Amino acid sequence: MESLSVDLGGRAYPIHIGAGLISSAALYAPYLRGTVAIVTNEVVAPLYLGRLRGALAPARIVEIVLPDGERSKSWETLNRVFDALLGARLGRDTLIVALGGGVIGDLAGFAAAVYQRGVPFLQVPTTLLAQVDSSVGGKTAINHPAGKNMIGAFHQPSAVISDVATLDTLPERELRAGIAEVIKHGLALDAPFFDWLEANVDKLVRKDRNALMHAVRRSCELKAAIVAEDERESGARALLNFGHTFGHAIEAATGYGAWLHGEAVAAGMVMASELSQLMGYLKKTDVERVREVVKRAGLPVTGPALAPERLLELMALDKKAARGRTRFVVLETIGRARLAADIDDAQVRRAVVAAAQ
Repeated sequence: MESLSVDLGGRAYPIHIGAGLISSAALYAPYLRGTVAIVTNEVVAPLYLGRLRGALAPARIVEIVLPDGERSKSWETLNRVFDALLGARLGRDTLIVALGGGVIGDLAGFAAAVYQRGVPFLQVPTTLLAQVDSSVGGKTAINHPAGKNMIGAFHQPSAVISDVATLDTLPERELRAGIAEVIKHGLALDAPFFDWLEANVDKLVRKDRNALMHAVRRSCELKAAIVAEDERESGARALLNFGHTFGHAIEAATGYGAWLHGEAVAAGMVMASELSQLMGYLKKTDVERVREVVKRAGLPVTGPALAPERLLELMALDKKAARGRTRFVVLETIGRARLAADIDDAQVRRAVVAAAQ
């Protein structure tokens, strides 16, 4: 097992990374103080709920099993969680444990943020995307038909327990979607890490355990440093949204779930790279490097057949918008991102068209 910390002063918390951690009672023991509510879904529960239940014994456990998929990030599903918590008469001494991927982590974390004005929770991510990105940093939310993650709260977990052995059962499509977030970290923050990805992306696709451990650890190191600097995304943390302004618009336009989040981000990173070139930052060869590593990961390099105007309309609702203007994360060079405002809509349209060619 390897461990690192998200340094938030008195609210600092550990990230544990290793194989077999779901069953490690010692990792959960420091956080048990009352009833535990495990929030998971119908896919993950048959695989790992029993192991987690055993590690939490003899605590009283309430199990909340939700439908799978992005469409579950809704008010309706959130109310199912509250109904279960209230039905079991759980109080503020409740610990919520999110067992699953990014959807479960976001949903359970948001429930923890607002249930009785806030209760603690643990992240136990079981997908690559959640292990490298969404489980770290305390961003919790549900979706709105007009935009992704529009209703939520910042609520840091007490710990993140990433069992990389769960990736053995992860469907190939979900694995590839997680690799998109790994690529994002290299492109936005760490050129040597992107170089490593170019050399090792095929190993990640094959689920090579050593490669996956390195990808999870380095991604968490990068994100933890950014979160410690800018917890509430007022500055540097926005750089972690490289590809996401385009990607979230793709998800909203196609109906949540048709495109996996990582697939939409992958196409969004290509669009953002084309925009970076149009702005005079990236070279054409850099954009080709982005396209190639995305393609080798088995991810889409072009978005769905949507009019650029539709994407612009949806991107106007992006959470990074300021003073009525959409702001984009672009690359000055591979490994160094920046937030850009006042980009002409015509330039954004050109980037969308160029990415489709």
